Amino acid sequence: MSAEAESPAVEDVAKPPPYVPPLSRGPFMFGLVGGLGVLTAIALAQMVVRSLSVIVLVVVAMFLAVGLNPAVEALQRRGLARRGAISIVFAGVIVAFVLFGLAVVPPVSKQLTEFIAAVPGYVTELSNHPTLRQLDADYQILPKVATFVTSQLGPSLASGVVGAGLVVLDGVFTTVTLLVLMLYFLGSLHTIKAYLLKLVPVSRRERTREISEQILDGIGGYVAGNVLISVIAGVLTWIFLSVMGVKYALALALVVALTDLIPLVGATIGAVLVTGVGLLQSLPVGLACAVFFVVYQQVENYLIYPRVMKRSVDVTPAVTVIAALFGGALLGIVGALVAIPVAAAIALIIREFVLPRQAQA
Repeated sequence: MSAEAESPAVEDVAKPPPYVPPLSRGPFMFGLVGGLGVLTAIALAQMVVRSLSVIVLVVVAMFLAVGLNPAVEALQRRGLARRGAISIVFAGVIVAFVLFGLAVVPPVSKQLTEFIAAVPGYVTELSNHPTLRQLDADYQILPKVATFVTSQLGPSLASGVVGAGLVVLDGVFTTVTLLVLMLYFLGSLHTIKAYLLKLVPVSRRERTREISEQILDGIGGYVAGNVLISVIAGVLTWIFLSVMGVKYALALALVVALTDLIPLVGATIGAVLVTGVGLLQSLPVGLACAVFFVVYQQVENYLIYPRVMKRSVDVTPAVTVIAALFGGALLGIVGALVAIPVAAAIALIIREFVLPRQAQA
């Protein structure tokens, strides 16, 4: 009896436990992992947005370094060491920045000083005007203006001056940082390329090296060609303005050269600015400036630009316009500048990799 009584207990112990799905396959763990993934993606997106200015600065520095590399290699072919060639090119960039500052800052400061010195005379003329004196007698305008200047306009101007000073300091810091990054990338460009090629499989490394060299040559040619076109625009503008007797011809020519670097709209912006200054001087000078820029832009678009850019970027005009528009919409002027060589690089990759695979299929 005792053995028969104990047998059911033995059978109960031998039964396997009920199946419980692992925690990794349960709905709670699935939701937890999905939620953590979403939070991680949001955090990464916020990090990218907050550091977007730094990313843009690094991209621009790398872009300029690649663009200046052909000049460095040209000096190397003449027998200079790479460090010496980099020093000469970098010194040329510094000199260009200094010349631009010397040409633009003195006219602006001089005109501002002249305006401040002329303000008391303007106030005296206004106070002696019969109509204004009658209005002041009837409505006490001058005391109200004085109260407004001392209570509101003065503090606003003071805060505006402080803000402008901070903007200038931030611009100087950004420029110095850009130059330092550009110098670093220019000095270690070969090392960076060699390291990135190590990430490519050995079987495809040689072909990738050839494609990357073509892309870098295209970017360098584009930067050099764009700078050359801007220099031509600035020199011709300076000659024309000097012949016409326009004030601050050198500063205005540098403005034209700088704005001409911007694709699509840069030349128009510079032309409008200089024409406006010419109109302030006299109507004939302004009209002459307008005619000059209309004629020069046709010459640049149909003669100078195709000849300079024919060996740098192989992109159709429609793709160039679309790339510049998208780049400008995403990153402003910087995006418009970088978009064209990026489009050329994408077109080269499609032509060398995608199209041959499609032909084999």
